[in-house]
Amino acid sequence: MPSFFIPGNMSYRGLGRFTDDLIFDNELIEIDQHVSTDLEITEIADRFSKSPDGGKALLFKNTGTSFPLLINAYGNDTRINMALGINDEREFSRRITQIFERFKEKPKGLVNKLKLLPQLASIARFMPRQSKKKGECQFHIDQQPNLNNLPILKCWPYDGGKFVTLPVVHTVDPSTGERNVGMYRMQQLSDNTTGMHWHKHKVGARHYSEYKKMGKRMPVSVILGGDPVYTYVATAPMPDHFDEYILAGFIRQKPVELVKCVTNDLYVPSDADIVIEGYIDTAEEMIFEGPFGDHTGFYSLADYYPKFHVTCITNRKNAIYPATIVGVPPMEDAFLGKISEHLFLKPLQMGIAPDVTDMHMPVAGVVHNLVIASADIQYEGQAFKIANALWGAGQMMFTKYIIVVDTDVNIRDYTEVLEAVLQNCNVQADTLFSKGPLDILDHASDRQSVGGKLCIDATRKKSVSSQKESQLLSKPIEGVEMVLLQPGVAFVYSNDFEADMDRIKSRIHDETCWIFFVESGLKQLNFYTLAWYIMGNTDAVRDVQRVNNIVCVDGFRKHGRKGFVRAWPDLVVMKQEVIDKINENWDKLKIGPFIESPSMALMSIAEETGADLS
Repeated sequence: MPSFFIPGNMSYRGLGRFTDDLIFDNELIEIDQHVSTDLEITEIADRFSKSPDGGKALLFKNTGTSFPLLINAYGNDTRINMALGINDEREFSRRITQIFERFKEKPKGLVNKLKLLPQLASIARFMPRQSKKKGECQFHIDQQPNLNNLPILKCWPYDGGKFVTLPVVHTVDPSTGERNVGMYRMQQLSDNTTGMHWHKHKVGARHYSEYKKMGKRMPVSVILGGDPVYTYVATAPMPDHFDEYILAGFIRQKPVELVKCVTNDLYVPSDADIVIEGYIDTAEEMIFEGPFGDHTGFYSLADYYPKFHVTCITNRKNAIYPATIVGVPPMEDAFLGKISEHLFLKPLQMGIAPDVTDMHMPVAGVVHNLVIASADIQYEGQAFKIANALWGAGQMMFTKYIIVVDTDVNIRDYTEVLEAVLQNCNVQADTLFSKGPLDILDHASDRQSVGGKLCIDATRKKSVSSQKESQLLSKPIEGVEMVLLQPGVAFVYSNDFEADMDRIKSRIHDETCWIFFVESGLKQLNFYTLAWYIMGNTDAVRDVQRVNNIVCVDGFRKHGRKGFVRAWPDLVVMKQEVIDKINENWDKLKIGPFIESPSMALMSIAEETGADLS
C-alpha cells in the first residue's frame, strides 16, 4: 500500500458523531440555557477561542430554532486533529502532499507509464462517487425555504446583518463541469436570499464570470456540517483545478459519497447536516453586502456581490448547525490555517522555490500579512529571489511581509527570528521593497488590492560581519515613551509619529534598531496583539522608513491623514452592554470559570461609531 495512506483513520457521518467524541474527550461544553444568536453567542465564543489552550468547543442547544449550534469545534490542536483523524500535522501534511507528487509525475516510455498505473489506480479508489440514492442530508426537504429557521449569527455590532460563517459552497465550471468547493461568507438578506461574498481572485467568482458571459443562471449549493473534513478541504490551499473531494477521500481513505440536489443538478455529500440549494441570476444587479467583522480583526466594509436565491433547504435527522466567528486573532480559524501551512509549502518546493526548507504564517499575520521562510542559502541575494518567487505564487501573491532566515533557525520561535534579523540584516542592503497585489480585505494600502511589500533578508552573509549590538534605551529619550521588546526592537507609544521619530533619529546613529510606532492608547496590549495591529495598519512602501541602520514603522491608523482617501475600518470589538449581560449571566450558563471579554483590551482605541471610520 502506498506510504501516503494514513492507517487507522475514520470518518464522521454528520456533526452529531463528531460532537459525541468531543463530549467523550471532555472537549465540549453543552449549554442548555437560551443564548441569543444576536451578538451573545459571539461574545461567549470569543472568550473561549482566545483562551490560552483554545478553550472548549461550545454546543448551544437552545437557539430559538430546532437546530443546536456548534462553535469553536476546531479551536485547538486536539480538536482539529480529532476532526481530521491525525496525530501530528507535519506527518499528515507529508503524506498528503505525496498526492501532488503523483499528479506531477510524467513518466517517459511505456514501461515507466505501466509502473505508474498501480499508483494511479490507488488514487482512483478515493475519487468522489455519485449515488442515486436519497442522501442522509435529505431526511427533511423544505421547498418553501425560510432561512430564519436556521440559527444564523449576527457576529459583531456593526455587521450588516446575520451571516452564515461556515458555508461549504459548491459550484461548477459551466464549460468543463469541474467542481469547486470553497468557503465564502453569506449575509442573510431576506427569508430566502443571501449575498455570496467571493473575492475576484477566487474560483467561485471565476465560475460566476463564465456563467455571466454565457448569459446563464448559475446553480449553487451550500452544505453545513457533515464530516468535518469537508470544512477543512473547503479552506485548504489546493492547486487550481484539483477537486477538493479528492483530498477529502485521501484523508478518510474512502471516497466521498455525493447525492444529487433536489432543485438543481449539483452533487453534495450525502452525510451533510444541512444543504441550502439555489442559484445566482447572473443578469441580476449585484447587491450591497457587508460590513462584516472579519478575520483581519477589522471590519471589511460593504461592497457589491452576487445575490444567492435559495430554492430548497434539506437536513439530516438531528442536524447540527455549525458556525464560527472571526475577528482579532487568535481565533478558531488559526488551527485550520496551521494544518494548511504545510500544504502551501510542498507545491512551492516542487515548483518555483525548491530552496525553501520550511514556511510559517504566524497567526498575528492573519494569513497574508507575514510569512517567515527558512532556506538553504548558497549565495547572496538568494533571499530576494525567494521573496520574488513567493510573491508570484498563487495566493502567496497577497503576502505583505516576508522574512527569510537560514535553515537552522526555528521559524516558529519568534525570539530566534528577531535575533536573526538584528544580527544579519543590514537595513540598507538587506531589505527589498516591492509593490503588487494585496488581499482585497487589506485596508492600509493607498489603493484597494494593490500596495507595498517588504522582504527582510535575515540570512547570514559570508562577506559581512554581524551587526553591532544595539544600545537602544541605554539612555532614555526625553519626551518619548518607549518599551523595549529586546535590544534593538522597541515600541513607541505616541501621539505624534513625525515628532517622536525625529527625536529618536537625532539620538540613535550606528545601532541597528527596529522601532514600531503606535497610538498611546495601546499601552495595555501585549506584543503579539501589537504585531497584529501594526501589520494590519501598514503599507510597507509608505510606512517603513530607513535612516542609516534605523527602521521606523508607522503603525498608526491612517484615516483622516492628509493624502489618504480610502475608507478606514474600525476594530472589531463587542458592545459594552452585551459584555455586561454575559458577565451577569456567566454562572447561570454553567460554562466554567469566568473568562473576561477580550474586547476590553481594545475598547480604548475602538471608536465604535460604525464599521467605517472615514
